[in-house]
Amino acid sequence: MNFSAALADQSVGAPVAEALVRHLPGPALMVTHHAGAGIPPQSLAAAVSATFVGTRSAELSLVLLDRAGLAEAAGVESGLVQTADVLRPALEQAASVLGAGMLGELREGDATTLFGAHDTTVYDLVGETGLAGWFAVSVRPLPARVTPDSQLTSKLGRISNVEMTLAVEIGRTRMSVRELLSIEPGAVIELDRSVGTPADVVLNGRLIAHGEIVVVDQEFAVRITKILDTVEPD
Repeated sequence: MNFSAALADQSVGAPVAEALVRHLPGPALMVTHHAGAGIPPQSLAAAVSATFVGTRSAELSLVLLDRAGLAEAAGVESGLVQTADVLRPALEQAASVLGAGMLGELREGDATTLFGAHDTTVYDLVGETGLAGWFAVSVRPLPARVTPDSQLTSKLGRISNVEMTLAVEIGRTRMSVRELLSIEPGAVIELDRSVGTPADVVLNGRLIAHGEIVVVDQEFAVRITKILDTVEPD
């Protein structure tokens, strides 16, 4: 990455972090650039991280000091909702600043490598009582278009039989933890899309196309209606 591209990617991190704190559960927090002492290793070991893949991709990682409060809000004793589930809506809102794409599964564990990377921007999360945690953003540069050549075609031939996971998503919804815990067999959950709205076609967690649900030989299928260009910026 050249120097100007690095600066541009780092500048994107601030609105991402601000979107995060606006949607975090609990007391209001504000964001400041981290310029203090090193973050304790035991705190980084309890980070919640995720990869966002889309028009502009990024690695996101969140460390909160008051995990006990989050655990209580998540109702983790029920076994249905985990702490990461409570944080996901805020991380999704943060990632949406980067444009179209999809946030991958949340991972709980050590994030020392991400926080220490030269192209990662780290922010302090500060509340009324002081430091509440840290947030790290590493935005990947926008990819350049590559014209296929014979050498590239030859290399692609070696992986042409590799299988990937293709999924179709017909809709989503949001609900509170209380509503989620009250779900019973027979409950009807309304999604955020109306009948006839295109479904999302996702390849290994990345949104690549839109399509319509059809039935072929009594099995569900998807007819592709639009291929998304994930290389072009918004």
